[in-house]
Amino acid sequence: MWLTRAASPQFHRPIRFRVIRELDLSTYDGWIWLEGYQIDDRGDAIARRAVFVWLQGLRKL
Repeated sequence: MWLTRAASPQFHRPIRFRVIRELDLSTYDGWIWLEGYQIDDRGDAIARRAVFVWLQGLRKL
């Protein structure tokens, strides 16, 4: 995934994100929690994260 401001205001600097799973947490309509890894330009995982994002703002790489 490519996470930008379209997905959430927290991504003022876009990141690449490899999704492991969607977390089963209660959220606002249209928003989800994802668990996965932030990845660098080479495709290597650099940090494991849980992110709260707007479903319509997600972009596939």
